Amino acid sequence: MVDENMFALAESAKSWCFEEARALRGRLGGRLPKKGYVLFETGYGPSGLPHIGTFGEVARTTMVRRAFEALTGFPTRLFAFSDDMDGLRKVPENVPNRERLAEFIGMPLTKVPDPFEKYESFAHHNNARLRSFLDAYGFEYEFKSSTECYRGGIFDETLNEFLGAYDAIMNIMLPTLGPDRRATYCPFLPISPKTGRVLQVPAKEIKQATKTIIFEDEDGSLFETPVTGGACKLQWKPDWAMRWKALDVDFEPAGKDLTDSVKLGEKIIRALGGTPPAGFIYELFLDGNGEKISKSRGNGLSIEEWLTYASPESLALYMYQQPKRAKKLSFDMIPKATDEYLTFLQKYPEQTPAERLENPAHHIHNGSPPDQSAPVSFSLLLNLVGAAGAEDRETLFGFVKKYAPNADPKSLALISQMIDYALVYYRDFILPTKKYRAATEAERVLLSDLKNRLLALGEEASDEACQTEIFTVGKEGGYENLREWFGVLYEVLLGQAQGPRMGSFVKLYGVKRFCELLDEKALQN
Repeated sequence: MVDENMFALAESAKSWCFEEARALRGRLGGRLPKKGYVLFETGYGPSGLPHIGTFGEVARTTMVRRAFEALTGFPTRLFAFSDDMDGLRKVPENVPNRERLAEFIGMPLTKVPDPFEKYESFAHHNNARLRSFLDAYGFEYEFKSSTECYRGGIFDETLNEFLGAYDAIMNIMLPTLGPDRRATYCPFLPISPKTGRVLQVPAKEIKQATKTIIFEDEDGSLFETPVTGGACKLQWKPDWAMRWKALDVDFEPAGKDLTDSVKLGEKIIRALGGTPPAGFIYELFLDGNGEKISKSRGNGLSIEEWLTYASPESLALYMYQQPKRAKKLSFDMIPKATDEYLTFLQKYPEQTPAERLENPAHHIHNGSPPDQSAPVSFSLLLNLVGAAGAEDRETLFGFVKKYAPNADPKSLALISQMIDYALVYYRDFILPTKKYRAATEAERVLLSDLKNRLLALGEEASDEACQTEIFTVGKEGGYENLREWFGVLYEVLLGQAQGPRMGSFVKLYGVKRFCELLDEKALQN
């Protein structure tokens, strides 16, 4: 049954996902393509280990896909395409057995041995790592291999069309190349019949009648090869456009660094009589030093690394937020992303249908966020781990259950998962940076006053009551800027420059225990 109300809400939704979905609908003229579905695609080069940026492209494309379905009701498919027939150009820095891989420079990635010695090739290894995570997260997609498409004949018809438009495509490509490259450039890359390498050599002769090309092999001999059946592949920029045409792709995003390549692809596909897909240009992720993430350098987070310290949903939120703005992708982003996700999840049940379409949780969970919330934040848990000196999850879980005795089983299950993440994150990133300082005499006076006030409140005091007393002590102690007062608490009690909302922390940790912490860190000689 068609949900007219949902269509109306989607029409007015302002999130970037719906903006892109409406743009795609405009490209299609509001009509379902003849193939009977709308095709979304993401591309991935398995020349290095997949990083979070790869996941981000699939996540964002899926978000647009679901928004498009809500907007139109059209059936859709998503292809996750791997360019695994590319030749190995250089050995990645972040793999074992690098010396062995160096022997296979120029070989198709599906013919390069797996340096991890788990799969039949390096491409198979990297493809499997990507697919395992996409599957674990629950993405609905169809994996496509460049090698299988070329060798299976899926591209044959378009490759023949490409050869027929050879001169037009050369006229598009040559102005983008330097003088030396122009002299030797050919959009077709033959596979050497003798060595199996992907050759970067100029065409000696184009034979339109037989749809073949004559090339010079590595040993100087000439050979004639068809452009179909996997005997050749295309240079990656023409290859991208050819794929759009052959598969009839309707939507594919791209990173900002590929802006010029997208424009070239659009010219090429028009030369073939096709229509470029819709899409959007997203900004790149940067590492902790502000440098572009590279698969071969391995300077960004891997998917597995993020998931060691936080949930897939927190990662999806980071992908959702501001896709057209460059963002650092480093470990210190994880607590903030986790807490923001929990906040959006908590708000969702109380929102109107229109508000829900603007809530990132709607897009992260394909319109059906789980009915659960967390009574404490991830950041608060991290500080609890440090203050309690606890390394076992049951002790920490006991604090939370005492803090939120009426929490339902679903919420407790979420907290249980967060505690596991918090223990590992604290151990690896917070504990090594702890640096406590001694309180000054003036600070000791104020901290002693705070202790007495909190003890007077008692163990059952609310977090708001505790927060009020902390504020009062700071104000009466002469702190015009209360951030400085809270800085004292963080540095003396927690050994860090920043920290949690202290009233909530006192309530979670327990008034008595917090006062004992005051004694231990500041008041006892």
